[in-house]
Formats: sequence, structure tokens, C-alpha cells
Amino acid sequence: MDARGGAGAAIIAARPVVVAALAARFRDLDLAEDGFADASELALRQFSDDPLPANMAAWLHVAARRRIIDRLRRDARLAKLVASQSASEAFVAAEPELLPGEPIPDERLRLIFICCHPAIAPDARAALTLRVVCGVPTERIAAAFLMAVPAMYQRLTRAKAKIREAQVPFETPEPHLWGERMAAVLATLEIGYALAYQDAGSSEPTADLGPEVLRLARMLAELVPGDPEVLGLAALVQLAESRRGARVDETGCMVPLSEQDAARWDAPLIASAARLMDRAAALGRSGPYQIMAAIHLTHARRRDEGFTDWQAIVRLYDVLLAMRPGAVVAINRALALGRLAGAESALAALDALDAAALATYRPWHAARAHLQAATGDFGAAQASYRAALTLNPPRAERLYLEARLAGTSA
Repeated sequence: MDARGGAGAAIIAARPVVVAALAARFRDLDLAEDGFADASELALRQFSDDPLPANMAAWLHVAARRRIIDRLRRDARLAKLVASQSASEAFVAAEPELLPGEPIPDERLRLIFICCHPAIAPDARAALTLRVVCGVPTERIAAAFLMAVPAMYQRLTRAKAKIREAQVPFETPEPHLWGERMAAVLATLEIGYALAYQDAGSSEPTADLGPEVLRLARMLAELVPGDPEVLGLAALVQLAESRRGARVDETGCMVPLSEQDAARWDAPLIASAARLMDRAAALGRSGPYQIMAAIHLTHARRRDEGFTDWQAIVRLYDVLLAMRPGAVVAINRALALGRLAGAESALAALDALDAAALATYRPWHAARAHLQAATGDFGAAQASYRAALTLNPPRAERLYLEARLAGTSA
């Protein structure tokens, strides 16, 4: 890895602690993000040739703090806030403010809990957390929520304004307050992992989110062992991660789940997930994360049993659709139905969805293309594959879609 690449990785790793410290000090997420971005740009220039500092987080924190204060000083409307800051801000490598004895032993997970504050609108918590904590671009967050980019931008802007107006403290909530934030915390981890999972070849900037969400989900399961949905999410992520080594071929092309070599799946990770699901089931409260994990575990059983029980998978999707109705679940159910009852039945299920709302959702076009090709309607399949290819797929998926398109043209 060259110096610039090393600096980039160090900057990404430092983001949670630096943004958290800046947000806690200035009580303004926009200022914190802007200050971090400015400091990151400076670091990339300064350390393109020079050795990296021993503590990149401390370096970025000091650099960002100085730029924010410079900005505030230029803004007469915020003069009082500037005056409240330390009179002298020496440019020394001070550690960002770390609080000893925190009940959550990880900066990123702690910041996720902080950003999922109940004062923020429920539909904005996960999106805001992905933007602030993980640095996911607004465009990718909008795609994950099936929203237009301007609408997501407005949602994030409103959430940040709410934090400023409500003077939301950037403090770790006590354990007895975790419950009111847990749904948003789980949603953040789920969507963050989904963003990484879409990139089978790990070629996008969000690729690092996969192993990171796995780590955080495991930690959360240890912190809250009595919440079955926390255990369900940890199992779900482990089951998806168990297939990482089989998701691309030697050319870097994505291999869909049903065509993967199950012998390459990670058996210890699957077994660990099954144990988590047993613990969740013993708690006696079913929920969508446990159902999603059950779907993945049913797929994983192909490794030992040699076949996929599509009837069981369709039934589980029916339960999930009742718990969490939505286009993403409906599309996945339709694909499973196609395996059980044929492509025509699956296409009919897809036709029942709102096509206009899904026009920019790449999996929608890819699913239709696959099913149209299965029915022999190669002209329609080609059009759907081309539509999917216009929606900026990651490299591994692009290679897969191009190969399938070529196959329908032969």
C-alpha cells in the first residue's frame, strides 16, 4: 500500500472518534463533518510522501478543530460560540476526548447509539447515522432507502437541524435507555451491511463496512444478550459473511447465491450463527431479523444437505412480508417463488409491485431480466439487463450482468 493509500485507510478508521469528538464539542453535525472533510483533505496532501503520524485520529481532530474555529471566527453570527471555545487552541497532537468507563467499548458503536437519539425522526435515524458515522455518500443512502437523492438530502438536513435546535447532547446513553434506540441501531447496521454486500467484489469505498458491521453486530450481541432481535441480526450478518469467499469467480465476476460452490462457505461461521439463532429462539420473541436469518440459514443448509428447500424459503418470506412489507422483501420473495413455482409466477408477483417507484432500483431490473430470460423472452430480458447496467453496478455485478446480457443475445 502506498503512502496515500495508507493515509486514506487511516483517515477512514479515524472517522468515528474524530467526528464524535467534534460533534460533542461544537454540537453541530454539519460543522463536524465539514471540519473532518477539510482535515482529511489536508492529511492526504501532507502525508502523500511523508510518514503517517503515530496517531492519525489525534492529528485529524486538532486539524479539524482549528478549521472549524477559523470558520466560526469568520462568521459574525457565531461569534458567541467562538468565544465559548478555548482561548488558545495550540496545534499539538492531543487525543480526542475519550470518556473512560464507557458502557459501550467501541467508538463507532457508541456514536451509532448517540446518533440514533429519540429526538430525531425515526425515519431519519439510520440514514443520518450512516452518513455521519460511516461516511456513506448521500446518493448511496438514498438508493438503499429507495428514495430520490434530493428527498434524502432534505431528510438529513432536517435531522441535523433538529439536533441543533434540540441541543441534543452527544453523550453515550445509559444502558437502560438503549431500548428506545435499538431499532434504529439495528437498522443502521442492517443497511450498512446491505450496502457493502451489494458489492460482491469489494471494489467500492463501502466494502469495508461488511467486516466492520460483522464486528459491531457481534459486540452488540455480547452487550445485549437478552434481545432476540440483536442476536438475530448478528446471526444474519454472520450467515451472509460466510459466503464471502464464494461470491466472485476467478475473473472477478459475481456468482449468484444459487450458483455458488457451497463447499467454499465458511462452516464455523454458519455454526456460530445457528447457535445465536437457538439462543434467540429460546427467548421466545420472534422478529424480522430472526426471520431473515432463518432464510439465510435455510440457504446455508445446502452446504451439508446438497439441496435448497425453496418451499421453506417462500414460507419464511411470506412471514417476513407480513412483518415488514416492502419492495425489497417482495422482490426477493418473487425470486424464491420462481424457484418453487416457475418464472411466470415470479414475474406475475413482480408485476404486482409499483414499477415506477422501482425504476431506479437495480435489483428490480436484474430480477426481471433473470426471470424474463427464464421464460424465453430474450428481448425483454436484454432491455432489463441494459436498464440494470445503466444504474452503476459495482464491478463484479457489472461483469455478471454483461455476461448474462451476452448470453441472451447469443
